Amino acid sequence: MNIDQIPNIKNLSSDNFFLIAGPCAIESEEMAVEIASQIIRITDRLEIPLIFKGSFKKANRSRLDSFTGIGDEKALDILKKIGTNFKIPVITDIHSVDDAKLAANYVDILQIPAFLVRQTDILVAAAKTGKVINLKKGQFMSPESMQFAVGKIIESGNEKVMITDRGTMFGYQDLIVDFRGIPIMKSYATTVLDVTHSLQKPNQTSGVTGGLPEMIETIARGGIVNDIDGLFIETHFDPTQALSDGKNMLPLNDLEGLLERLVKIRQAIVSFKK
Repeated sequence: MNIDQIPNIKNLSSDNFFLIAGPCAIESEEMAVEIASQIIRITDRLEIPLIFKGSFKKANRSRLDSFTGIGDEKALDILKKIGTNFKIPVITDIHSVDDAKLAANYVDILQIPAFLVRQTDILVAAAKTGKVINLKKGQFMSPESMQFAVGKIIESGNEKVMITDRGTMFGYQDLIVDFRGIPIMKSYATTVLDVTHSLQKPNQTSGVTGGLPEMIETIARGGIVNDIDGLFIETHFDPTQALSDGKNMLPLNDLEGLLERLVKIRQAIVSFKK
């Protein structure tokens, strides 16, 4: 899949990586619109193709009392407004066959969460919507095994598919990014590196996932050097107040500086190849 197949994606003439960025979950319209506007300002200046992301619901929280969303259609409507008003593509994750049918009416890209990427019925339902499909690599899966998930989408009549790596489970409470997997997965589909979820510290005794956000730039640089197609970054005004995944999110104030440095690395690599 070429990213020019994604509706409304801008800055395709640049040599930059593309970016999937936004909050973990849609907490309110005001919050989502303000974050989107800030990211758009930054990516337009740096000529980075942008896809805005936000979960319309969180269906895989550790604890029953964790935040799961503000209402499915309410959150999806906010995503649709952002896509329409800012003329950018939007992405959200789904967790069931019914979610695929519902979310396809609001967003440009359907994302399959890592825990569900082997669920054939969900993949087939997503593929049949005709939307672009983003497959999160399961923490329990090898890079090579992602060819079969990609195959399910393509064999269902949809060639608009990409893969996002979000680390591999190492023991019970850590994730490791294996950069050897990037060229392998790129041979199957456009490949993205999720540099925030890859730094999660899951299965904490508190039931709240931890994280290592201070390592975001380290992982992102590794992805750029290894020729990743795109980066995935969750960001929030104040991650300590985020209602989901705050422990591994990037503060929004840090996004511009990070992207500036990553673009310089990308430009150096492009120049070297020439």
